[in-house]
Amino acid sequence: MTLPNHETDGISEQDYLEGEKVSMIKHEYIDGEVYAMAGSSKNHQRLVTMLSRQLCEHFDNTPCEVFSSDIKVHIGSKYFYPDVVVVCDNDDNDPYCTESPRIIIEILSSSTRKHDRTLKRYIYQTIPSLEEYALIEQDFVQVELCRKSENWMPAFYFLDDDVTFASVGLTLPVAEIYQRVENDDMQAFRAAHQGIKEVSP
Repeated sequence: MTLPNHETDGISEQDYLEGEKVSMIKHEYIDGEVYAMAGSSKNHQRLVTMLSRQLCEHFDNTPCEVFSSDIKVHIGSKYFYPDVVVVCDNDDNDPYCTESPRIIIEILSSSTRKHDRTLKRYIYQTIPSLEEYALIEQDFVQVELCRKSENWMPAFYFLDDDVTFASVGLTLPVAEIYQRVENDDMQAFRAAHQGIKEVSP
């Protein structure tokens, strides 16, 4: 997700929800204000696709479901479109929203980092069902994982680390999460693992 641009003031929640059903552009909604969402990069999509695939395979024949980008999370008078969300107690009646995510994952960029690490972090942590919030950088390799069981204190994971999403019982190597991503960290990692010595310019 990229940082939304402010578009409209003072719209009602019902008007927002009805508008989203026909809009060609996704919008997030915060206390009556609507924010248009811009497009995402290839690296963003690579991370979303990899995480969604791994999670879907992990949840085969279980009640848990994985949604990416197009399903809203509803918190009070706010609606967000997380990059990846896992729902295991899917008793929500709304086909477009969930109020009971178990884990939320956001893919960060230079334009969204502050928004996702401050406002969204604070709001997401008020969701009773949420057990983990993961923030994954796309421009460099870093996974930040905040767990309710650890008072939402962040833990950081890098290349050569494994990260455990305890809320869903899945452990993944960080290198596997990033395997298709093209950034400086991954280029150096691939070169080192191929036995190619990096030469400084």
